[in-house]
Amino acid sequence: MNRTLVAVILLISTAVFAQDRKDAPTPHAPAPAKAPADSGKPAHKLPDKAAAYYHYSLAHMYEELVSMYGRAEYATKAIQEYRAAIENDPDSEFLNAGLAELYAKTGRIRDAVLEAQDILKRDPNNLEARKLLGRIYLRSLGDLQSGTQSQEVLKLAIEQFQQIVRLEPKSVDNHLLLGRLYRLDNDLVKAENEFKVAIQIQPDSEEAVTSLAYLYNEEGDAPRAIALLNQVPDPARSGKLYSALGYTYEQQKDYKKAVAAYRKAVELDRDNLDALRGLAQNLMNDGQYDAALEQYKLIADADPQDAQSYLRLSEIYRRMGKFDPALDMLKKAESLVQDSLEVPFNRALVYDAQGRFDEAATTLQQLLDKTARPEGNYTTGERNNRSVFLERLGTVYREQGKTQAAVETYRKMLELGGDGASRGYQQMIDTLREAKQWSQATAVAQEAVHKLPNDRGLKLVLAGQLADTGQADQGIALAQSLLKGTSEDREVYIALAQINSRLKRWSQAEEDINKAAGLASKQEEKDYVQFVLGSIYERQKRYEPAEAAFRKVLASDPRSAMTLNYLGYMMADRGTRLEEAMGYIKKAVELDPQNGAYLDSLGWAYFKLGNYELAEENLRKASERIGNDATVQDHLGDLYQKMGRLKLAAAHWQRALEEWNKTVSADIDQEDVAKVQRKLEAARVKLAQQGR
Repeated sequence: MNRTLVAVILLISTAVFAQDRKDAPTPHAPAPAKAPADSGKPAHKLPDKAAAYYHYSLAHMYEELVSMYGRAEYATKAIQEYRAAIENDPDSEFLNAGLAELYAKTGRIRDAVLEAQDILKRDPNNLEARKLLGRIYLRSLGDLQSGTQSQEVLKLAIEQFQQIVRLEPKSVDNHLLLGRLYRLDNDLVKAENEFKVAIQIQPDSEEAVTSLAYLYNEEGDAPRAIALLNQVPDPARSGKLYSALGYTYEQQKDYKKAVAAYRKAVELDRDNLDALRGLAQNLMNDGQYDAALEQYKLIADADPQDAQSYLRLSEIYRRMGKFDPALDMLKKAESLVQDSLEVPFNRALVYDAQGRFDEAATTLQQLLDKTARPEGNYTTGERNNRSVFLERLGTVYREQGKTQAAVETYRKMLELGGDGASRGYQQMIDTLREAKQWSQATAVAQEAVHKLPNDRGLKLVLAGQLADTGQADQGIALAQSLLKGTSEDREVYIALAQINSRLKRWSQAEEDINKAAGLASKQEEKDYVQFVLGSIYERQKRYEPAEAAFRKVLASDPRSAMTLNYLGYMMADRGTRLEEAMGYIKKAVELDPQNGAYLDSLGWAYFKLGNYELAEENLRKASERIGNDATVQDHLGDLYQKMGRLKLAAAHWQRALEEWNKTVSADIDQEDVAKVQRKLEAARVKLAQQGR
């Protein structure tokens, strides 16, 4: 190596570190005195600070060379020189801390930890040693997967930052770091306290305010997060704060306000692609597909390697029914990522939306084969993925009317355990109910409760199944046995309200849903209670209070597809304000374009408006999706009668009666059945008269 370079580095390090490190070894310390020969005591070597400084300077020189060239031999020599310096001044905290820092820099983490811990044994208040340990633990957390080891490292990091905060209590950064560690540890109360202390120290700290706001969101308290963020005056708000505000409105499903906040964030920082992504996502959430497309195209232009942008573009095109562009976007995404699971999964969704069920099923099966592991040794993420793939494949089979294949597919979810097992049982029960295989559905519900005895949701499903199949008292007793006198009773009272509504026990149903309303705290909980209340009123033909309940839901969540559909169909069926009804139903279909019930509502609204061509198009689509629904068949019968195709009308009315005959009494309105019977008889008489 060039000797001049070594000399220059040595001179620079000597000059700089003599100024910067007031606790470094003193180069001109006097030579240690020798013990008198006649003292009678063994010789005791005193610190040689001059020698220590010499070796420290060499150590620092080699550290600089490591930074410049990255060669391992320089790191080894630096460590040797640090050790030589420490031998000459063993009590120097500065030298010990320097060696620990060097170990950390060169990847000798265990040695770094041991050195820092040794310092803390001698001096528990050594701030630099604690910060070094804290940094090491933080870095280790980022490298570790979730599990026991990561939890142990998290505890160690929390312990160090608790001490760092004690030693340096006025540092906002320390409190923020400790708060984030508590948040990782799911100790949200302590995390909140640290963020609040950070705000007390520095009220205008954007980092502290946004951290606390995100914590409130995590706790499900979006209104509190919004109130906190809105305390910051408009002129003082940065793009980061507006992004936090946009995210918070998104959690409340107030997508229009989320869009407005993200627009502000983008205006303040046009290079912030994360804010642009937030804007695009919420435009999509709000159904503003054209505007969302525009934003995602901007993102793709700014970052052509961002596969997620092409995936979102594909999703928007799919929702708009533009399937060829959706597939083109997936090709672009696939070219950017290797072995992607998301791309083929989204391709299967497009195939499903196109009615290409066999191709959708094949694609999903290929995903399952690709992600299979011997003996079922899956990580948590892999289990979740397989659960999603199986659930979607089961749905494709269900849409094809392949009940047994769907049930067998959902059953495979049980092997994955956790939430997937519970969802698998629920999907099996729903599939069997949809196929009107009532006894099999009850048997699966009983099996589910036996296998997962602590799953309250499955017990409520069984309670409803028992009530629907003639065992009302047993079903109600099972549901009531789950009442605990806590806020968790809300779900039980909703289930009881639905059971009693299906049994036409109207006063009890209303009493139950009112009890559920008293236990609802989150807005989505209140919305669902109102939806169920509206359905109870509608089943009684009390249309005005039903409409009021549904409108209350929409005032809170204008994109509730099931509410839009229910209200729109209720109005269209009665011939009331048909254009308005059509608007609600169209919005529901936009939100869920493959939903057979929504397509039926749309076709029926067109029928009421006299647009028979569009009525037929949508009713036929509905029949392809839910052909065993008696109401869909009745609607097709009425349509074909109006179109003068009486023989076809009679066939659909006959099909409606057959489906009703296979249906449980809770799903049958006897007045509707009688009307269809009369229409069918009249049609047969007329056809006979015509000799057809």
